Amino acid sequence: MKKILLLSLAALLLPACADKNQYEQAVLEQMKKETDIKDYKITPEYMTKCVVDTTAQNMPGIFAFDPNRLTAYRNYAKMLTLTEAQDPKKVLEELRTDFGSPKDLAEARANYTESVMECYTAVISESEKVEKEKAEDAKEELVPAAPTTEAAPK
Repeated sequence: MKKILLLSLAALLLPACADKNQYEQAVLEQMKKETDIKDYKITPEYMTKCVVDTTAQNMPGIFAFDPNRLTAYRNYAKMLTLTEAQDPKKVLEELRTDFGSPKDLAEARANYTESVMECYTAVISESEKVEKEKAEDAKEELVPAAPTTEAAPK
């Protein structure tokens, strides 16, 4: 009985992982195309993780393997690869249907775009903080320590 339960659970989780991985791969491809990533010396993989985590917070579904979340991962991946489709108009119509309405599709796109901007802000802010700390450490090393005056024995 335990083996059947384990196999059933594995059968459910494998496609779930595939949906999320497909979305992560689509985001990674987008991040590799971003010139700002190169300009700010951010690794595409780091940015991808941030964007996937941030968009997931506003996706349907309560937890990672929720069927609604898995559908959202699939739809978001499809949305990000729209320009690569052979018939983009047809795929756009499918996306409108998949998301439920053109408004929901627009909200999903806004969620993705806002997540990218939030990640840029967070990553750049973090790197500036590190640079500032390095600069302060370098200043401390350059400033000679004040001589200590010890009282001479009488």
